[in-house]
Amino acid sequence: MTDAALAPSNASVNRALGAMVAGSAIWVGVFLSGFVLHEPAPYELYMAGLIGAWALTGLLTIPRSVIFPLTLLLVFNIGGVIAVTQLAEWGDAPLYMASSLFLALSAVFFASVIAADSRRLSLVFNAWTIAALLTGGAAIIGYFDLVPGTQQFTLYGRAKGLFEDPNVFAPYLLMPTLFAIHGVLTRPARQMIPSAAIAVVLSIALFLSFSRAGWGLLAMGSMLLVVALFLNSSSSRFRLRILILSIFAIAGIVAALIVVLQIDAVRALFLERAQLLQDYDAGHMGRFERHLMGYMQATETPLGIGPGQFARIYGEDPHNIWLKSLFAYSWLGFAAYVTLVIVTLAGGFRILFRDRPWQPYLLCAYIAFFGHVAIGNVIDTDHWRHFYLLLGIVWGCIALEAKHMRAVEPTARPLAQLV
Repeated sequence: MTDAALAPSNASVNRALGAMVAGSAIWVGVFLSGFVLHEPAPYELYMAGLIGAWALTGLLTIPRSVIFPLTLLLVFNIGGVIAVTQLAEWGDAPLYMASSLFLALSAVFFASVIAADSRRLSLVFNAWTIAALLTGGAAIIGYFDLVPGTQQFTLYGRAKGLFEDPNVFAPYLLMPTLFAIHGVLTRPARQMIPSAAIAVVLSIALFLSFSRAGWGLLAMGSMLLVVALFLNSSSSRFRLRILILSIFAIAGIVAALIVVLQIDAVRALFLERAQLLQDYDAGHMGRFERHLMGYMQATETPLGIGPGQFARIYGEDPHNIWLKSLFAYSWLGFAAYVTLVIVTLAGGFRILFRDRPWQPYLLCAYIAFFGHVAIGNVIDTDHWRHFYLLLGIVWGCIALEAKHMRAVEPTARPLAQLV
C-alpha cells in the first residue's frame, strides 16, 4: 500500500485519538467538580490549566451564540472590580475576583466545547454522575459511620460528602439525580434498573444532608421533570407510564421516610430542619431582616462595597445572590447578572421541547439551573462551581441549536435564534 493511500487512514486515526484525548480531559474536569474539601480545590487547578492549554493550542473556539453570555460575565466581573476599589484595604478581594473570573471562563469553556461537539454532553453527564455517586456514597458511609474515620464526610450531624458544606453538597447532587430519574421514566424496562439505583443512592445522600434548599430542589426539580415529559409527549401510553411510575415513586419515598425516621437521630434532625422558618430566618436580625436592610443600603451604594463586607456590617453573609451581586459587584455587576439569568432562562426555554439529540441533557440541566436561580433568594450561589457548569451546559445547547438552525436555514439571522 502506498504512502498516499495510508495518509487518509492515519489522519482519521489521529482525529479519533485527538477526540478521545480531548473528551477524556473534559471528563476529568467535570469529575473533579465533586470534590471540594479544601480551597483551592483540584478542580480549580486542573480547569485553569485545561482552559489555558485549550486556548493556547487553538482548540477553543467561542461560537457566536456564546459571545453574549461571555460579554455579560465580563461586565459582571468588571462590576466586581469597581466594588473592590471601594475597599480601604483590599485583603483577599483580588483573589476573590480572580476566582469569579475563572468560574466565568469555565462556563464559557464548557459552552464552547459542547457547541463544538454535542457528544461531549454525554461525557459531562457521565462524569458528573460518577462524581456524585462517589461523594454521595462517602456521605452515606460517613453519616452512618460504616467505616472508621469517615466522620469527616459529615458536619454537625449532616452529610456533606467530599464538600465543605452540606448546603452546597446537596444542590450538587440535583442534576445527576434528575438525569437518573429521566432515565427511569424514558428508558426501556431492562435499562431502568441502573438509573433507578443511581436515583435512590443520590436521593438518600441528598436527604441525609438535611439541606432544606436541597430537599426543595429535588422536590421541585422532580415535579417539573415529570410535568415536562408528560406535556411534551403525545403518546397516551407514555403518559400512563409516567403517572404509574410517579405513583410508585411517591409510595416508595413515603415508605423509605417511615423506615429511616425510626432512627432517633435522623428523626430529631429531620423534624428540626423540616420547619419552613428557623430562628435565624425570621428572628430579630435574622436572614430576612438582613435582606431587607441590605436592599435599603444597596440603594445608597451604586459602586458596591466589595466582597465580604456585608458580613462585617450585619454579622452574617447575605445568603442571597441578588444582594451579593449588589454589594460585591456593584449596580453594574448586578444588572449584568440579572440580565444573564433572564436571557439564559428565556433562551433555554425557547428550545427546551425541540426534538434534538441533546434535548434530554438540556431539559435536566435547565430544570437544575432554574432551581438554583430560585434558591439564590436564600443561598449565595456565587462561586458554586457546578452552577457555572450548568450555565455552560445550557448555553452550549443554545449554541448547538443555533448551529443546527443555520444548517437548516442558511439565511437565518443568528441573533434572532438566540432567545
